[in-house]
Amino acid sequence: MHEFSIARNITNIAEDELRKANANSVEKIELEIGELSGIEIESLEFVWEAAIRDSVLDNAELIINRIKAKAHCNDCDKEFGIKQLFDACPICRNHNFDILCGKELKIKSLTVN
Repeated sequence: MHEFSIARNITNIAEDELRKANANSVEKIELEIGELSGIEIESLEFVWEAAIRDSVLDNAELIINRIKAKAHCNDCDKEFGIKQLFDACPICRNHNFDILCGKELKIKSLTVN
C-alpha cells in the first residue's frame, strides 16, 4: 500500500511549508487527486491518521477533491471523460488522445496559523 508513503511525503511538504510561513500549526490541508493518479483515495483516508500522527498535520482537517479525468482526441478533436487510460474516444473509437486532467496529486492549499 503506497498510500502510507504518499501521506508521509505530504506531511514532509506540509512541515517545510509551515517553516517557510513561520507558522505554528496547520488547520486545514486540501488535496487534489485525479481519477487516473493511481492513488486509492479510500486507502489514503484509511492510513491518513497513522501517517500524520505526531506531525504538523495531526489536528488538521483533510479535504480531498477528486479530479475527474478528461482527454482530448487528436483524431476527431473532441474532449471527453475517461475512466481508464486504455479507454477509446466515445465519438470516433480511436485511442489517439491526450490526457487533459485526472492524473494529478497536489496540495491545493494549506491553512496555517
